[in-house]
Amino acid sequence: MTATENTKSSVRNQVSEEEWGLRVNLAACYNLAAMYGWDDLIFTHISARVPGPEKHFLINPYGLLFDEITASNLVKIDLDSNIVMDSEYEVNPAGFNIHSAVHNAREDAHIVMHLHTNEGVAVSIQDEGLLPLSQQSLFPISSLSYHAYEGISLDPDERKRIVQDLGNANFMILRNHGLLTCADNVPDAFLYMYTLQRACEIQLQAQATGNSLSKIPTPIVNGIQQAADKVLKSSGGALAWPGLLRRLDKHGYPYKN
Repeated sequence: MTATENTKSSVRNQVSEEEWGLRVNLAACYNLAAMYGWDDLIFTHISARVPGPEKHFLINPYGLLFDEITASNLVKIDLDSNIVMDSEYEVNPAGFNIHSAVHNAREDAHIVMHLHTNEGVAVSIQDEGLLPLSQQSLFPISSLSYHAYEGISLDPDERKRIVQDLGNANFMILRNHGLLTCADNVPDAFLYMYTLQRACEIQLQAQATGNSLSKIPTPIVNGIQQAADKVLKSSGGALAWPGLLRRLDKHGYPYKN
């Protein structure tokens, strides 16, 4: 048995089947972020709340690239970033500052995905933020919030303001910083980010033409906002997820290890 197989077997024997399934999906989410070019070296995080009464969470080992994340090397921590299960890896406490705020305030936010994509940061810099220019933009706009830039997210007091700004939204644009999505499962959190990222890409490409842009009429935007829950719940995270896992398998990503 190889060292990787030993580690996988050791971790899998220590956790429930439900937690192992979550680990596999969360590691896949990291690998997918790398595949789509959304990663930022070892920075940014995707966190998941572990099933059970304890407020324990899974997060990436600090120092590993997103395409190196596996089910067994994810680190289990508490709300204060203390490691609660033996691991050879450390975590970045500052990186969990935003995540801990959202997890602690929102019982439905089992998954928090935060990225620094070029397109997401570029849209976050614009005064008007995400514009209703494409069909893709309507999904995040239906449940979108903004948080003003306060510098590197190290101040514990900022967590209160993040929570206040997020409210009940599933999408957030952190000004001058990046994108965030939250959901009660990995497939939906990923799909929300995919849709938000695509909307940002389309907006920048449209703006780059230099032509006047046609915004989607306000009544249509308002109608999407009023039907936000229905729109988001029928958006198909669970339908797309098996195909995304097949894509990872085809390219040999290590998420299952």
